[in-house]
Amino acid sequence: MSQDTEHVKCLIIGSGPAGYTAAIYAARADLKPVLYTGMLAGGQLTQTTDVENFPGYPNGIMGPEMMEDFRKQAERFGTDIRFGYVSSVDFSSAPHKVVVDETVTILADTVIISTGASAKWLGLESEQKYNGFGVSACAVCDGFFFRGQDVAIVGAGDTAAEEATYLAKLCRKVYMLVRRDEFRASKAMVNRVLNTPNIEVVYNTETKEIVGDGQNVTGVRVHNNKTNEEQVLDVTGFFVAIGHHPNTEVFKGQIDMDDHGYILTKPGTTQTNVEGVFCCGDAQDNVYRQAITAAGTGCMAALEAERYLAAKEAAALEV
Repeated sequence: MSQDTEHVKCLIIGSGPAGYTAAIYAARADLKPVLYTGMLAGGQLTQTTDVENFPGYPNGIMGPEMMEDFRKQAERFGTDIRFGYVSSVDFSSAPHKVVVDETVTILADTVIISTGASAKWLGLESEQKYNGFGVSACAVCDGFFFRGQDVAIVGAGDTAAEEATYLAKLCRKVYMLVRRDEFRASKAMVNRVLNTPNIEVVYNTETKEIVGDGQNVTGVRVHNNKTNEEQVLDVTGFFVAIGHHPNTEVFKGQIDMDDHGYILTKPGTTQTNVEGVFCCGDAQDNVYRQAITAAGTGCMAALEAERYLAAKEAAALEV
């Protein structure tokens, strides 16, 4: 093999809760995993402030600190953690070929994909300025911090409707900002929103700016695209629920995905349609999208990779 080619038992692509948990289990199983972090080492949680819903942290923990704990634990058991991004893959034969940074070729007996997903944002400068300080893309994660307060949520699909009703249980008032004069959500979800007294649906409305005091959100400036009127809604929280996109572009054409790019796994497993390739975390989960569920599937992927390799080795001895 050339200097730029390496053969490994277990390659893990991605470094959020799913990837690091897979690494911990794979390393303890002596699979000597190599993990490439991707461009955002630690994943979405590194862009989160307080995490209070992950078991084992009774006083909560900052997202970046939590991911640092995950990384240290993975390294403690011998995971080879490297910074780099996967530029291409070839799953047509075994071992699987993965090219990193367009220069290094990894031949992997098993591959665990844990590249996660990214929230879609409105693209406002103020949105990013206050991200984590009143702006969030996860009501289930952060709604608790706004208990008894007034908040706004932007979106018109099922996810937005579901998150609006979730927030309504915690918050005094929820403004739901809908860009058109109708929802995209299912009729059942729309009825649930309209029958929740403390949700006010604001139709034909676009967000122009997140207003704040330099530290936290204090309001949102909105524009009515029918009347051209602008107003500022007094809110302390602003939730974006316009969807997520899985970070799976590099795997297209190599593995089965749904119409939105989420990698398909066999029910109850992390197995993909490609033998020896497993997927965990938000790259295959468009429903829960929580750190704890991602970590759980990371454990599953490592256990399944270990069993896959053990079965291969046993079969080779029988020949």
